[in-house]
Amino acid sequence: MKKFGEDLGLETIVDEVGNVIIKKPATPGMEDRKGIILQGHLDMVPQKNSDSQHDFENDPIEAYINGEWVTARGTTLGSDNGMGVAAAMAVLESNDLVHGPIEALCTIDEETGMTGAENLKPGLLDGDILLNMDSEDEGELYIGCAGGVDTNVKFTHKEEPVPDDTIAYKVSVTGLKGGHSGLDIHLGKGNACLILNKTLLDTCERYETRLSSIDAGSLRNAIPREAFATVVVPKDQESAFLGFINEANDAAKATLKDIDPEVKIAAEKTSMPEYVIDVLTQHNFYNAVDECPNGVLAWDKNMPDVIQTSSNLAIIKSENDFIEIAILTRSAADDERDVFAKKIADGFKNNGAEVYHHGAYPGWKPNVNSPILETMKNVYNNKYGKVPEVKVIHAGLECGILGDTYHHWDMISFGPTIRFPHSPDEKVNIDTVEKFWVYLVETLKNVPKN
Repeated sequence: MKKFGEDLGLETIVDEVGNVIIKKPATPGMEDRKGIILQGHLDMVPQKNSDSQHDFENDPIEAYINGEWVTARGTTLGSDNGMGVAAAMAVLESNDLVHGPIEALCTIDEETGMTGAENLKPGLLDGDILLNMDSEDEGELYIGCAGGVDTNVKFTHKEEPVPDDTIAYKVSVTGLKGGHSGLDIHLGKGNACLILNKTLLDTCERYETRLSSIDAGSLRNAIPREAFATVVVPKDQESAFLGFINEANDAAKATLKDIDPEVKIAAEKTSMPEYVIDVLTQHNFYNAVDECPNGVLAWDKNMPDVIQTSSNLAIIKSENDFIEIAILTRSAADDERDVFAKKIADGFKNNGAEVYHHGAYPGWKPNVNSPILETMKNVYNNKYGKVPEVKVIHAGLECGILGDTYHHWDMISFGPTIRFPHSPDEKVNIDTVEKFWVYLVETLKNVPKN
């Protein structure tokens, strides 16, 4: 992005944390308009199917057209937020658009903790209006978003010898669609971490299985799609254990038939592990995860169809002497976010785990009297014959954090239609990309005067 701006001969700044800011002067006759900041984030969520050999650090995304959509082969597409960054680049390099002063703000690490937004310094940008291009439904304008906080849990365990007369199995949960842990949290999608844990808990109680290792989920802001664990089973319980796995698989398919019909719980023989986790830690871990609040926790009292607070148990991994868990709690109300995060933490602490919170970021409070909101409603109505829907999104847009630094900014978030972000099913609708672009161009023409 730095090279892109410099090659265009535009003022280009890379700040201390790595955000890229590119400034383009107003076109003739538009110098008196309010400055616009076009904002998107440079990172994407690197998710892939288990059978994919894709290397995100070196391989290009294999994008292709599938009917009305652009998608990718076996991986996330990167339309979140490649669409927003691409739109800003197109404005910057164009020589035939009409616009006032433009600043493109391309932030880093939005998906892994809002690092770029958190560390943006005041005084670097001159504009008055922020157009965040990171929402995912064309024809909708977002004027508020949820904040969030990460909860990290650590169980310290002891290594115990593998019991005699046991056989090792790898238990897996696969076939789930996953998705965005905010936008999709209300859909009832299967959570691989929770499904695997419930399966392991039941086999432990019924057949005295012992846990050796677990690897479930991969990103805190994605509903976990796959989960794996190595357990040992008493040989005299092997047949009953395998029968139960089949029953659990059938039950999961019945429960998730409408939203995750490809879910699969399976067990296959594997090499014998070197040790198992001590009984007390195994017991405490299973119970704490089983009791952890997950999904939609509260709805907005004033807007019944709007999620106010949710939580996603996203990652469970064992390594060395620890089992570590990552959870993301989102809320439009910062105080409620903290109440639920404490409740989650207390549940794990009561089962002997260490817990700490980090990465808290504020929500973005709606401003229904926003001047740019009124402008964009009128522009859309004039262009497409209807007023766009005005919404609050249950996701961590950077607007809340950026507005904490630049208090005077008037902010809107919009974008083309993207489905299944943060999963290999991610796709962007082609027709809506054109509408999104035309809408942006027309908005730039109609920005209010200073």
